[in-house]
Amino acid sequence: MIRLNDLRDNPGATHAPKRRGRGPGSGLGKTGGRGIKGQKSRSGVAIKGYEGGQMPLYQRLPKRGFNKPNRKAYAVVNLGKIQEFIDAGKLDAANVTEDALVASGLVRRKLDGIRVLGKGALTGAATITVTGASKGAREAVEGAGGSLTVTAPERAEAATAE
Repeated sequence: MIRLNDLRDNPGATHAPKRRGRGPGSGLGKTGGRGIKGQKSRSGVAIKGYEGGQMPLYQRLPKRGFNKPNRKAYAVVNLGKIQEFIDAGKLDAANVTEDALVASGLVRRKLDGIRVLGKGALTGAATITVTGASKGAREAVEGAGGSLTVTAPERAEAATAE
């Protein structure tokens, strides 16, 4: 019979940590395996990208593109997943909103909004209200006899074009 006081880990499963700087008999005494002198022998070393004063490689390489600091991050959902959740009874096809998608567990959080993509098929009519949708998703929902409402403009260009 196994008792709590008899429990042990498998032999060799755990190793004792190296105790550095604990005398010459340990084999890791005095300098503790860091060698003698120099920057790397001291604490607080930060030399990852440093090349001895030479221009570092990451600064020499050409830069391309632009990272927009205030770009929108959308949570993405495919139509196939929405259909799965409707079939499982986790979503009501008559009223698929962003809050309903989060409550059902299909989307973890809304971020700057939820965007529906057209991967997968929607078998029945569904009324979907979201922040953004792809062209394919709109066509698929309308083709199945449903409606897809976008509450906010997808891009600034689309808003100015209208």
